[in-house]
Amino acid sequence: MAIVRFWDPMKELSSLQNRMNRVFEETFGSPLYRGEQPGVGTWSPVVDIFETGDEIVVKAEVPGVAKDQIHVEVENGVLSLHGERKFEREVKEENYHRVERTYGAFHRSFSLPGSVDAEKVRAEMKDGILEVRLGKREQAKPKQITVDVK
Repeated sequence: MAIVRFWDPMKELSSLQNRMNRVFEETFGSPLYRGEQPGVGTWSPVVDIFETGDEIVVKAEVPGVAKDQIHVEVENGVLSLHGERKFEREVKEENYHRVERTYGAFHRSFSLPGSVDAEKVRAEMKDGILEVRLGKREQAKPKQITVDVK
């Protein structure tokens, strides 16, 4: 019985993409050598959203973003997070070998359920994680009812 090697088309596509990226980079150069500002583009922080009995919690990864560069708004049932991660100018651009982190403005919006009380919103940032806690209205909280057994 002959052993047949498994063909993975996604691996082949990934390999082709890497080769094409190298060809374009060698032909046209990286952004640093084209005179563009490195790493500048659109980016969006990744988020986790979960719900507890009393609130909805949104955690967004925003490493390298200063506290005063983040704005949190709740308006018309929509939570908006926007801000900017600025490119550090401590090192001259020509001294960079590789720039993979992205910089620039971001904006994320999330529709909120009607159970959220816009007056009970608080946000804090720790270790590059923005945590927004959206309190629920009293009538939206689950009620525990005890059953009497006779």
